[in-house]
Amino acid sequence: MAKYLLLKHYRGAPSAVNDVPMDRWTPQEISDHIQYMNDFAARLEKTGEFVDGQALAPEGTWVRYDGEGRPPVTDGPFAETKDLIAGWMVIDVDSHERAVELAGELSAAPGAGGRPIHEWLELRPFLAAPPTVPECPHG
Repeated sequence: MAKYLLLKHYRGAPSAVNDVPMDRWTPQEISDHIQYMNDFAARLEKTGEFVDGQALAPEGTWVRYDGEGRPPVTDGPFAETKDLIAGWMVIDVDSHERAVELAGELSAAPGAGGRPIHEWLELRPFLAAPPTVPECPHG
């Protein structure tokens, strides 16, 4: 099994086919979209492929270390960044092909007019543990 992160973007990804911003959807369209996502996750829970997932608010804060004994430096909250993550889902699947298949299915979540969004999702594999190197017998 291999873990993959599926990232949904508010913006920063290539344009979707049904590219109507969510703030212009009707309450029913939003409800249908969320139901599709929940049903998708529930189905993957039954197959053992769902690990976790969350929707994210559009605003956030950048934080960095500013030296020993000093408080962290913050910048924000703001949502002016080029890439903005709307949410994520972690899946644990048998192959890259299965991860691509599931990402494609999630991309078809309904949007404006009840039509599939066909949005681009970013699929990122988790870094696997580095291979162990056997000790050289001639060391």
